[in-house]
Amino acid sequence: MVLLRLLMFLFAPVVSDLCSLPCFINVSESQGPGTVLQFFSFNCSSYTPTPTLELLNVQPPATFFNPPSLARWQGTYVGKLTLSSSARLDALIVNHYKLQLKFTCGNHVTEGSLSVDVQQDLSHIQCAGQFASPAGEMIQVPETVTPGARLYTLLLPGLELHGAQMSIISAQDPPHFPGPFSINEQGWLQAPSQGLLGQAQKARNITIPENLAPGSEVVQVRARGVDLRYEILSPVPSPHFSIGRADGVVRTTTPLELARTQGTAVSRLQAKAFEQRQPWASAELNLTMNVQLVNLWPPRCLPALLVSQIPETAPVGTVLNTLTCEDPDSVGTTLDYKLWFRSSSNPASLCLYDRVLEVNATLDCDTPGTCFQHAASILVLDGGQPQMTTEVPVLVMVTPINEFSPACAPRTFRVQEDAAPHTLLGSVVGTDMDYPHDNIEYYTSGGPTNFAVDRLTGEVHLLGPLDYEQQRLYRLTVLLIDHGQDQNPNHHRSGSCTITIEVEDVNDHAPECEPPFQELAIYAPLGRSVEVTKVSCRIPQEPQRLTYSYSIVGGNRQNQFILQGATLVHSDLVLGPFWPEQPRTYELLIRVADAGPSPTHLSTTATIIVHLVPRRASTVATSTHRTTVPSTMTPMLITDTEAFWQPQPWFVVVLTATGALLLLALGWLLGRLLQGLAQLLQAPSKPAQALLLNSIQGTEGSIEGFMEAPKMEMSQAPSTVMSLQHFDGRAQDSRTGRDYLFNTHTGARRWL
Repeated sequence: MVLLRLLMFLFAPVVSDLCSLPCFINVSESQGPGTVLQFFSFNCSSYTPTPTLELLNVQPPATFFNPPSLARWQGTYVGKLTLSSSARLDALIVNHYKLQLKFTCGNHVTEGSLSVDVQQDLSHIQCAGQFASPAGEMIQVPETVTPGARLYTLLLPGLELHGAQMSIISAQDPPHFPGPFSINEQGWLQAPSQGLLGQAQKARNITIPENLAPGSEVVQVRARGVDLRYEILSPVPSPHFSIGRADGVVRTTTPLELARTQGTAVSRLQAKAFEQRQPWASAELNLTMNVQLVNLWPPRCLPALLVSQIPETAPVGTVLNTLTCEDPDSVGTTLDYKLWFRSSSNPASLCLYDRVLEVNATLDCDTPGTCFQHAASILVLDGGQPQMTTEVPVLVMVTPINEFSPACAPRTFRVQEDAAPHTLLGSVVGTDMDYPHDNIEYYTSGGPTNFAVDRLTGEVHLLGPLDYEQQRLYRLTVLLIDHGQDQNPNHHRSGSCTITIEVEDVNDHAPECEPPFQELAIYAPLGRSVEVTKVSCRIPQEPQRLTYSYSIVGGNRQNQFILQGATLVHSDLVLGPFWPEQPRTYELLIRVADAGPSPTHLSTTATIIVHLVPRRASTVATSTHRTTVPSTMTPMLITDTEAFWQPQPWFVVVLTATGALLLLALGWLLGRLLQGLAQLLQAPSKPAQALLLNSIQGTEGSIEGFMEAPKMEMSQAPSTVMSLQHFDGRAQDSRTGRDYLFNTHTGARRWL
């Protein structure tokens, strides 16, 4: 059969495919492990990756088939399927197996089934069953058996055809036979080639433990005869053993502890059996008593508990302790030491070299659960039977060391200048790599006193008021000190970082107007707008604010006044022909508010009193009299404004006629004045009258840089000008620079 399979394998490259899947094969149930079941040949031109042949499954499931092998031979791939080492085919149990195979060649995959039919082999005899006794088979043979004689035949079905080799692997007791028993390939158990005890010296080798109590039975000597008696021939007397005279039972008489009793390891006895009635009919038996050491005591170690305390910075290789142990059963016996860790400890932290416990890795306390203590045990084992073990607990206390300094990142906080005391500005986040992590206290190191840092949380609070206009930026140094991270409670490390506090501007000052109060008199022509005054406001504490909003919030009856930015303008476009004939006074309230991105705006109110004089048909110009009254009296300013006006043609004719009449009146007036001047030159008060004339003429002209206005009729001049005739001259106060008119007769002054 094997030769046929080999020929098939040799001719496989010639045939394109010996078995195209699926196929069917027959195999005898007598075939054992390693039997080749089938060869397969495949053509595959793809070399990458290497083709594979796989056994996908077996039905019914069995482990009798090895995974198929695949080899390349002369351009063809040949596969082989064999029986495994566990193959035990039995046609009466399973007579058909179906194997699913898969061949992969590059991207090409071929699958197929292989049917294996198990054929019954009548010559294949199975074993009838187990031995009758669980201990095996027991046979009896005479001691005079022929050397090498067959004593027993062991039936192992199927192995005789394959040349199986059998041997005895158990120890043969007693070992001092002249030769060992043997077994051949046919299962024959053969007697030693030197024969049995009947042809050699009779002896027995007995092994007993040392912990047998006195009186314990060791062995029973038996002999054939009538009314037998037993005795010990040597040594006499026997120090450790005795034999029953009637039953031949050998017993111990003293303790056999090897450590305490010398000469008990091996005892040789010579026993004799004889018939009581015929003492000369006797037989002798040599007994060798081997006392085996029994492990009674576990090893004893000093110290019995290993406790060590080391810092976490201890280097690798630091010796923690040395263990000294000995075995009470056998002093000087070599002991075995093993280090055993509990589940919560790091097995790489410690190591044991012989009896020396050392640090094996960095003992880092900065990771939770890795510090403070390492619990382990050293197991000390002796070499006795049964083996005894002593456990020495190991407790290594690792003390923390403050290795790292705390640190924090610089931060910037922003706070509005109107923030209330105890306002939380932010938190300083400190970090510390020592365990417990971030166990830090915060302090301020100098710097501004209107800020405070919470000692435990690092929160920065405001203590005092802020003023954006005085200081906009603060720098605060925060000191970090760690604690509780070292064996020494006084060992601290520190770090620091700088906190920048930016003060944000808040609108907290209202504008101030200069002057806050004005009184004005204006003469405005019909149908035109006249600029009354300009409001001037600012914030002295915040000179950077330049933008303001203006609005009239009171006194603007009939809406005759409007604001163009900060300029107050009078407009009579609304009134039209219904111009009032009597003077009117308007007390205007101007609200001035700061403007800008700030959500809060503060404002102030300026008061402007405007005296509006009614127009006249002959009015060709407007005059504005402005009086500004701050908290103290201010001088009254008289302003003449020249206006441009283009009349209608009919008005020009009327104006020409009126002008002619005015010239005549002026000529008459000039004559009267010249006449009065001549009289004045002769009178004592002539200088004062001349001064009065100059004052009247000065009033009609431009005053202190104001624009020159056209001459008006005396009847149209304001009452303030006409009243000047009671004053003699004009003067100026040297202290204040204010102008006034002086009456030389009464001494009265009129401020301008």
